[in-house]
Amino acid sequence: MARILSQKKKREQKKALKMYKITQKKQKINSSVKSELKTLFKKASSMIEQKIGEKADSVKKAIKAIDSAAGKGIVHKNQAARKKSRLMKKLNKASV
Repeated sequence: MARILSQKKKREQKKALKMYKITQKKQKINSSVKSELKTLFKKASSMIEQKIGEKADSVKKAIKAIDSAAGKGIVHKNQAARKKSRLMKKLNKASV
């Protein structure tokens, strides 16, 4: 009986180690995507505020990246909607 329990513990420890490695890998990828989102959002916002001609393109890129991250589950869909809404609000306000 003791031997069976020790084998079960070893399997659990192996699984825990695998899950830890997977989590670390996903965390690294997710943090880089979130960083990219922040960068695109800031670039789009600054282009809108500085009234540079290519602001619509930068907003489109930011919105596409936000949608992609929301689809993969990196950011929550409500957060993505809020960020897109704020960008569009700034763009519409600047163009008026």
